Amino acid sequence: MRVLFSVYGSRGSVEPIVALAVRLRELGAEVRVCAPPDEEFVERLAGLGVETVPAGRPVRPVVTTVTPGSAAGLAERASELMAAQFGTVAAAAEGCDALVVTGPLPVTAAARSVADKLGIRYVHASHQPVSLPSPHRRPPVRRGQPVPPETVANRTLWDEDARIAHTMFGEMLNTHRASAGLPPVDGVRDYAFSDRPWLATDPALSPWQPTELGVVQTGAWVLPDERPLPAGLVEFLDAGEAPVYVGFGSTPVPDPEGLARTAVEAVRARGRRVLLSRGWAGLTLPDGHDDCFLVGEVNQQALFRRVAAVVHHGSAGTTTTAALAGAPQVVVPGGGDGPYWAGRVRELGIGAEHDGPVPTADSLSAVLGAVLTPAVRERATAVAATVRTDGTTVAARRLLDELGR
Repeated sequence: MRVLFSVYGSRGSVEPIVALAVRLRELGAEVRVCAPPDEEFVERLAGLGVETVPAGRPVRPVVTTVTPGSAAGLAERASELMAAQFGTVAAAAEGCDALVVTGPLPVTAAARSVADKLGIRYVHASHQPVSLPSPHRRPPVRRGQPVPPETVANRTLWDEDARIAHTMFGEMLNTHRASAGLPPVDGVRDYAFSDRPWLATDPALSPWQPTELGVVQTGAWVLPDERPLPAGLVEFLDAGEAPVYVGFGSTPVPDPEGLARTAVEAVRARGRRVLLSRGWAGLTLPDGHDDCFLVGEVNQQALFRRVAAVVHHGSAGTTTTAALAGAPQVVVPGGGDGPYWAGRVRELGIGAEHDGPVPTADSLSAVLGAVLTPAVRERATAVAATVRTDGTTVAARRLLDELGR
C-alpha cells in the first residue's frame, strides 16, 4: 500500500500528519508527505526517515505577517495553494492508493480533485472540530467576512458558510479542474470535506455529537516523543519548584516584547518561576533574573509533566499534550479553534480561559491563581488517565482495511 499525505499549515497541522505517517510505515505501508518547505518541517520529517516532497511556499513567513481577520492577499495565496496540489501533489500521488489531506479549503478541495482524477482513496483529516458543519455550534468566521448576529440559527449560518466558501474559491477551483479534464463542482466546502471526513481529536477532550455528516473520530494523532530534555533545562527544572510554562506556538503576536513582559510579571506575582517558549513570535526574556528560562524546540510531552501549569494559545496539539501530561492549563484564545479549546478546558475543569486574547499582568495572574490549586491539578490528573493514545493506530488500521477491501 502506498499512501501520500498532503498538508499545509503550521506545526499543529504538520505534526499529526507526521504521527500517522510513521504509524502507517510501522504497519508496512509506503508513505510520503507533501509539506511546506519550512526548515523545521524538513528537518522533522528527515529525522524520522519520512520521504518528503516540498509543496507550496514556506508557511512561517505567511503566518507571521498576515493581519488577523484580514483578507488581503487571500486570493493570491489560495491560487498558489491550489496550483501546488494540481502540480506537485498530483505528480507525487501517481501510483499511490490513497491521499490523506489536511489544511485550508483551497488545499483540501484541490487535493480531492487530484484524488478523483487519479481514482484513488481520498481522506479529509481535521485536527479540530470547529470547521466541520454541525448544528451544535456556529461556523468560524471566514477572512474578510462580517460576523453574523447571535440570533441567527446555526444551520442557517452553515448554509451561508457553504455559499461564501464557494463564492470565494469555486471559480478558482473549477478553472483548475477544467484544465485537468474534470467537471465543475457546485459546492467547494462540502466537496472538500467529503461525506465521511476524519476527525483526529480525542473523544474525552473533544466529543463529537453526531450529525448528518458522517464524521469518523479516530482519536488524536500523537507521535511519542523520546527526545531528552536539554541539560540546561533539566538543571533549571531541578533547581526549584515546578515552573509555569508560557508559549503561544505559531500564533501571530502584535507585541512580542510586551506579551513576554506581561507573562513573566503575571507568573512572578504567583510566586512561580517561568519557562518562556520563543514560538514563531520570537518571544524573549524581559530580564536576566534566574527565575526564568527560555526554551525553543523541545519535547513538550516530557516537559509538561514537570510544570505547574501550561499557559498557551489554545491549539489542538498543545491542549492535547498538556492534557495527556496532567498539567493544569490557562488558555489565552486568539482566533481559529482557540476559543473552542479554551471552552473545553474550562468545561472539563482542567484549567481556565483568559477573557480575551490580550492579557494584562493582573488579568493573567488572576486566572493563574484559579488554576494553581490542588483541586485543578487533581482534576487534570484524572482527565489525563482518560485521554487515548491509540489514535494513529485506529486511523492507520482503518485506512489499510479500507484499501484492502
